[in-house]
Formats: sequence, C-alpha cells, structure tokens
Amino acid sequence: MRVATTFSVTVLAAAGIGHALVSGIDSGIHRIDPFHDMKNRPAAGHGMNLLVVGVDDRDKITPREKRKYRLGGAPCHCTDTLMIVHISAAHDRASVVSLPRDSFAQLPAHTDRTTGRKHHTHPAKINAAYAEGGPRLTVRTVEKMTNVKIDHYLEVDFTSFMKTVDVLGGVKVCTERRLKDSYTGLDLSPGTHLLSGGQALQYVRSRHADGSSDLGRMRRQQKFLASLIAKTTSSGVLLNPVKFREVASTLLKSVRADRGFGTDQLVDLARAMRNFSPSSSEFATVPISDLSFPVKGIGSTVKWDDKKAAKLFQALRDDKPLAVHRAHRRTTPVEVAPKQIRVQVENATKTAGLGRKADAALRTTGFRTTGLPRNATASAAAAAGRPAHTTVLYDPRWDRSAKSLAAALPGARLKAVKGQGATMTVLVGTDYKGVRAVRAKEANQGEFGTVTGDQVTCG
Repeated sequence: MRVATTFSVTVLAAAGIGHALVSGIDSGIHRIDPFHDMKNRPAAGHGMNLLVVGVDDRDKITPREKRKYRLGGAPCHCTDTLMIVHISAAHDRASVVSLPRDSFAQLPAHTDRTTGRKHHTHPAKINAAYAEGGPRLTVRTVEKMTNVKIDHYLEVDFTSFMKTVDVLGGVKVCTERRLKDSYTGLDLSPGTHLLSGGQALQYVRSRHADGSSDLGRMRRQQKFLASLIAKTTSSGVLLNPVKFREVASTLLKSVRADRGFGTDQLVDLARAMRNFSPSSSEFATVPISDLSFPVKGIGSTVKWDDKKAAKLFQALRDDKPLAVHRAHRRTTPVEVAPKQIRVQVENATKTAGLGRKADAALRTTGFRTTGLPRNATASAAAAAGRPAHTTVLYDPRWDRSAKSLAAALPGARLKAVKGQGATMTVLVGTDYKGVRAVRAKEANQGEFGTVTGDQVTCG
C-alpha cells in the first residue's frame, strides 16, 4: 500500500474543502491516459472504483535517506502495491481491496513498452503488467481478473509518501510484538509508536518482519491506512484550509493520474465525505487458495480463490459492504484468530454427548474443529488426570495458537506434546463449563477477511 496509502487518505478524507481552495492544486499532477483505446471493458457498477498503485521509484530519494531507510539498489520502476479503492454511491463507505503483487495473472496481448516486442496473452505475476505495458496494461489486467470497471487510475511514489506523513506530523501505529526487518531497517518494540515519513515507509514496505511475508505486509499496510485516516479526520487538517492545502500539495507533486481525475472530482468527494471516519472504511485482501502456486518459467505465485474472489468483486460491483457488521458481543482478545486453529475434541469423561457439545460450541466460536468428536484414548485420558480436567494438548511449535484456544475454555490446562502437529486436541473434562467467545487482537473478520478502520487502529 505504501505510497498509495497517503493518496487514498487525501481523497477519502478531504471533507469540507471548497473548490476555490483546491483550485490549482492538481496542476502538479503528471497526467497519463491509461484508458486510451480500451475495448471490451466491464460494465460500470455503482459507486466509483480507483486503482491505486504504489511504484518503487527511488530517483528522488536523497543519498542520506537511502542509507537511513535501507533504500539502496536500483529502483525496479514496478508496481509494488495494487489496491482497488471503491467509494460507495452514497459516499458513506470506502472499501479497499489489496491485490498481492505476486498474484498469478494472464496478461492480455500487448506490445512491450520497453522493447517494442509484441506479446500474446501469457502467464505472469500481476506486477509484471506495469513493467511490460505500463499503466494501461495494468488497468487491463486488473479489469480482466476482477471484472470490475476502473474509473480512475492513481500512481504515487516513495517521495510523496514520506513527505506527506511528515507534513501530517507523523502517524501512530501499534504492535503486539516486536517487528524487526533487517532488509528495511524496521525495528519496533511492542507498543505504540509515532512514525515519521521514513519510518512509515519502512513499516509498510517490510516483508520480513514476521513469517507472513506479503500477506503480513498487506495487513500492516491496511492498519497504517486506517491510522492515517484517523489522524487526518481527527487532527483538524480538514478544518484548516492552509494545512489541507499544504498536505494535498505535498502529495500531489509526485502523483500520476488519469486525465479525468482533477479538482472537480476531489471537491465532490470532499464535500460528500465530510463525515468520513475510520469506521466508514473497510479493508480486505483478495481471497487466496494457494500462496505458493508454481508456474513454469515464473516461479512461485499467489493463486486467487476464484469462487470467493468472484463473490468479493461482485459485492464491489453491487456497491455492497464487505464487512459483516454484527451486534456487539463481549469477547476476549487472543493473539491467533480462531479460524486459523484446527481442533480435535475428545471426551475424557463418562458423560455421553459432552464431546459433541464442546465441538459445536468451539465451531460456533470460529475454531476449525473436525466435527467428529470422539472418546479420549487411555493415554489422552491420563493426560487429563482424575477426575478429568479440561486440557489442551499442543505441539510446542504452535504455543501461541494453544494459548488462544485455552482462552476460549475457562480453566483449561495446557500440556505440550512434541510431535502433536498443527491440530490441537481438547480433552473435555468434568470441569467443562462451556466456551468463551474470543476474537483476534488484530481483527480479521467477515466473509472476505474484512476489517473496518476502527478495528485496526490503536486504542
């Protein structure tokens, strides 16, 4: 999300700014025509769709900044981040869908912008579209994969991202555990941090801060965007014409956009969204079926879940919210989301049906139970003790998951078992009193793993 993040916020949160004030601000935008001579495009849906692209362009970065923020090496001039930002027709909601840069794609037939060579339709990673055919091929590829018509194209680089965060006075992020990445230089202790522009760039670029690679980076990008929205809407920027013009001007100096996006569109959005807040935004990543889908000549790619992805993009076309807004229910925050934890339930008591009852309760709370509870073996029953005490048997490698599962079982004991594997075993004891509702600290809810902005900002 990176540099694209800041432009999204300026567009989404420019509430109450008049046309006279912003007139001329867009004169610094470099204009391009990514829609030139495009045919067989998807039908227009409801609302507005922006393809926001973050480009790895380091030409304007100073040598000092390159050293400080680990930006050495030649820029790839490629799309490092792609997002579809959907603004609802009622201007009361923004839905941001991240597209992994390594997504498996079939690039449409085109002429390579560098070599002039003509290409037939061929497989590639989605970010190769920009390298081979620039913004136009990028838009064509995204529209082909999503069947969502793109109304506007916005492209931002590193420089405007850092300068805009600094003009805002920094952005606050919070983390539950240490984030350290030797590639970007990121090193954050657990807690809350106010990041400068350069630090923010490290935060949204980091792929090696944990074991989740690009998916972890996209989640951090979404958290950062939510925090940036919160900062912009709560800091008085929108009520201070001079400050708003300073922020907008700083950003737009490095933006490339289609010819149809200008002052009128910015003002229309600003006026319509004057009540915008973090809870009005929702963030999702396109559903994935395979994180390491091998493709000959390309290597490992990210394969989308075609059925779920089609449903998500249909929701965008129909202008429907992606997040499931449920009535508030008291829950206990845990480190690992229940849907990521596999569970086998075993009844360690003589009470018939207790295993089925516990299995159903855990499944309702979100855990991935087998749905086939069974009576505990003699060795397992021994682990539960006499009388049987509710116990979670777990492999030490999955200790965080085990603690999250135990939090859902009041009074449950934890017992490490080497070689247990990824599936936890719950031995239901005579002390079983039901299941407590739990949720991940880093919320990831909804049918498409969607979160709203207020769920991921610092409390």
